[in-house]
Amino acid sequence: MHILLLSGGSGKKLWPLSNDIRSKQFIKLFKNEDGKYESMIQRIYRQITACYPDAKITVATSRSQASTVLNQLEDKVGISVEPERKDTFPAIAMALEYLKDVESVPEDEPVIVCPVDLYMEDDFFALFEELTDIARHNRGIALLGTVPHEVQVDYGYIIPDTDSRISRVRSFKEKPDAMTAKRLIKDGALFNAGVFAFPMSYVLDLAHELIAFHDYDDLYSSYRGIKPISFDRAILEKADNIYVLRSTAFLNDLGTWNAIAEVTGERIIGDGYLSDSCRNSNVINDLDIPILAVGLDDIVISASQQGILVSNKEESVDISPYVSHISQEVMFAEKSWGELKVLDIGDDSVTIKLVVKAGKHMSYHNHEHRDEVWVILNGNGRTIVDGMEQPVSGGDVITMEAGCRHTIIADSDLTVIEVQRGKDITTKDKKKYELE
Repeated sequence: MHILLLSGGSGKKLWPLSNDIRSKQFIKLFKNEDGKYESMIQRIYRQITACYPDAKITVATSRSQASTVLNQLEDKVGISVEPERKDTFPAIAMALEYLKDVESVPEDEPVIVCPVDLYMEDDFFALFEELTDIARHNRGIALLGTVPHEVQVDYGYIIPDTDSRISRVRSFKEKPDAMTAKRLIKDGALFNAGVFAFPMSYVLDLAHELIAFHDYDDLYSSYRGIKPISFDRAILEKADNIYVLRSTAFLNDLGTWNAIAEVTGERIIGDGYLSDSCRNSNVINDLDIPILAVGLDDIVISASQQGILVSNKEESVDISPYVSHISQEVMFAEKSWGELKVLDIGDDSVTIKLVVKAGKHMSYHNHEHRDEVWVILNGNGRTIVDGMEQPVSGGDVITMEAGCRHTIIADSDLTVIEVQRGKDITTKDKKKYELE
């Protein structure tokens, strides 16, 4: 079974725990059976592999989020990287060409597409095999539709031809108003879960009709010139060979802090305290300092390096217009080698806390416009500075002047304070080299 997970998003809906690099699917808010917190993408990966241990999973994501995917799923999945965000149809076309040309997946194989930013129960994934059978048998697209449990205006709706468990699709309605949604539900419409299957060649043929490219390399090199368009608009609204499989499984897109609070079932995540006089309130704290709330009703408090949100739960439904007025400079990020948090930004300096995972290392790189200093707080590893390797441990200080090539290799988990000094400190001032 080939499963394509779509990972995108701009990170504004769940600010301040999300940003352009760590969108909502990467925030660790859900406890697994071991009592450890996991993110949506980790949860979905675990649910899929529990149902289908041999499933081949590929994540389609943007360049800015690829490191976070690697950090959370490591080498368990393949990754198809968009050079830049172009909405779901180009992303899916790119991923299918990746499967065909890079992973050598036969074109007649069925592929399931599933967004990673959904909260779904385990029985939802048990339907994947049947979904691929429907797509293979009908040589078309098979959608998963869920029976609505309430009126929702943030979902798209599928209008089936019949009320049978498997039906042809008559039409779609994208995010209707409340009155229209109520009428659609009464007439038997289903929530569009955004999960669908198709023979790979079926969508690849349509992609070649809509986008001029020959193969994966050609599509990748010309990707910036492609017009952004959703898969729904490019394919689903035009194709006539579409079926829907009806499901009663619970579905939630967790697009607001209110929805997160309802699903996690935890009043406090992180270092926080709610007094007995607080009712229906939640604290989600990603900082190393405590949050105390007293006498608050129907409030969500969320805090990270990015900022602090204090909001009435109902008003937290759409904070995006307000977040747009706040600096979007990334203050924390997960990388393929570990994670970083910005501690201080001065006129000519930036101070960052780095955690490098055991067995991982940064790229071998240099900067033209800044000097750097590493202070090792704890752990053991090695640095390579202009080709010279030396062991490092807690208390060691390593200085790199501008233009100096350097990397750090973690033998155990390493905690490092990095101080960047210069007049022009930007993320673009970085050149990578092969590590000999």
